[in-house]
Amino acid sequence: MTARLRLQPEAVGLGMTSQRVRDRLIERLRAGSHPGGGIRDERVLNAIRTVPRHLFMDEALATRAYEDTALPIGHGQTISQPWVVAKMTEALFADGAQPKKVLEVGTGSGYQGAILAALGLEVYTVERIGELLRTARKRFRTLGLNVRSKHDDGRIGWPECAPFDAIVVTAAAPALVEALTAQLAPGGTLVAPVGAGSGQSLLRLRKDADGAVSQDNLGAVVFVPLLSGMID
Repeated sequence: MTARLRLQPEAVGLGMTSQRVRDRLIERLRAGSHPGGGIRDERVLNAIRTVPRHLFMDEALATRAYEDTALPIGHGQTISQPWVVAKMTEALFADGAQPKKVLEVGTGSGYQGAILAALGLEVYTVERIGELLRTARKRFRTLGLNVRSKHDDGRIGWPECAPFDAIVVTAAAPALVEALTAQLAPGGTLVAPVGAGSGQSLLRLRKDADGAVSQDNLGAVVFVPLLSGMID
């Protein structure tokens, strides 16, 4: 089920934020020019097409919103490259999986959370930087998205609302965080960048009905580090 976004005129976009420019991005994502291959899930592509990425960044960068690249959002953080957002989201639905309740660790701009919510998922998102979270909440309200959010250390997750059918981690740790994998429901999928610097890999971890886990590597990525603590 896809959520219906509340789109104001500024969300529809003109010029470099127009629907035509967005459609070109979708064709690039689908075509598979990225080393990690093309995006095949049409539900994910439609969410990328529909959610106005230019509203999730500083107005000065809005004309670059539909380039397939990461962009700065302040506080040393970035809004992820659209291909990476699409790949991580697609991985949650692989092999016929139909998650309903998802935890996002690292709200950032709010864009990844908005994509998940646009797909009809019940989204819980945790952000350690208070200013980023407050801005993301305004964006969720503007678009009419019902996203539950919390200002906290993302490495802790959201244990009181666990278990989750899916977990998406949007910052890189040296290894998978046990507190997060413990909050994954049997049959669930966790997608996270793991490693340091330029040596990161995007891993997909699956937990079977008996609690045993397996993982596969979805390719090389570069994310900001997953840090502990909170900043207001």
